[in-house]
Amino acid sequence: QVQLVESGGGLVQAGGSLRLSCAASGRTFSVYSMGWFRQAPGKAREFVSAINWSGGATYFADSVKGRFTISRDTAKNTVYMQMNVLKPEDTAVYYCAAARSSARGLASGSSGSDYWGQGTQVTVSS
Repeated sequence: QVQLVESGGGLVQAGGSLRLSCAASGRTFSVYSMGWFRQAPGKAREFVSAINWSGGATYFADSVKGRFTISRDTAKNTVYMQMNVLKPEDTAVYYCAAARSSARGLASGSSGSDYWGQGTQVTVSS
């Protein structure tokens, strides 16, 4: 099993920035990619970003391209998502995901996440 613990959510004004962190523990050797999904009230969970653990290829939803970045620290088994120029429509619970498949699969929906974090709330005020 892999355990994921998120941190870094909070309340920010529109145009501001936040950085989310997700620390993985347990059988991390089985993880091929990690990423972030979000779920706003009344909406389905949607893909936000993903990164391959080896090689670092990244993928982003069109709605966040140019504003969000994703990176990983392999020594700390931690993935980060830097969110800039936040908008009220970015308000959601953000979930960290880890998969035994590629980040491309997470992005396209062709493969799902094998592990989920508990979620962290991000609220962007207008």
